Amino acid sequence: MISSLILSSVFQSALSDPIPIASQGFAKATFAGGCFWCMEPPFELLPGVVSVTSGYTGGQKANPTYQEVSSGSTGHAEAVEIVYDPAKISYSRLLDVFWRNIDPLDATGQFCDKGQQYRSAIFYHDDEQKRLAETSKQVLEQSARFKQPLVTTIIPAMTFYPAEDYHQHYSQKNPIRYKFYRHSCGRDQRLEELWGTQ
Repeated sequence: MISSLILSSVFQSALSDPIPIASQGFAKATFAGGCFWCMEPPFELLPGVVSVTSGYTGGQKANPTYQEVSSGSTGHAEAVEIVYDPAKISYSRLLDVFWRNIDPLDATGQFCDKGQQYRSAIFYHDDEQKRLAETSKQVLEQSARFKQPLVTTIIPAMTFYPAEDYHQHYSQKNPIRYKFYRHSCGRDQRLEELWGTQ
């Protein structure tokens, strides 16, 4: 059993230094699926997930602020970085959760949030993640579930910049505001339309 002190140390290391993560046997997964507030909860309670951090990646500007990213001028997308234990949860399982929490058909953003800062993307950290991500996308495309092409991109991971503290675990800190935003954005309604009730 890993103590809370050790986990706290790992969480901090996960934001900047990949070596401690590897030494603990952990790995990273990075996904963009629109508003990062809504991408945290699906992963947070999965057995084997160590931490979920909201942030920005995929763009050019170093250390961007929320205001800069939300303006669409940085090239970054809102994303979540997941630290997980591959001995307890597979990357394929994370991919499955990712797909079922996005609209892979929308090239203009996600749900009510439009712009490239809200695009959907898989940022792979190694060749195996790339292979699994591409395979999962191909399986979905060949399943005939969707008539439109899947527009979610699969690209190499870039520098991940953690978002401001008030964005982290927003659904837990501000449950009423979070639920109102999620409902008014039409996220769950669209997800049910795409994936059914699960």
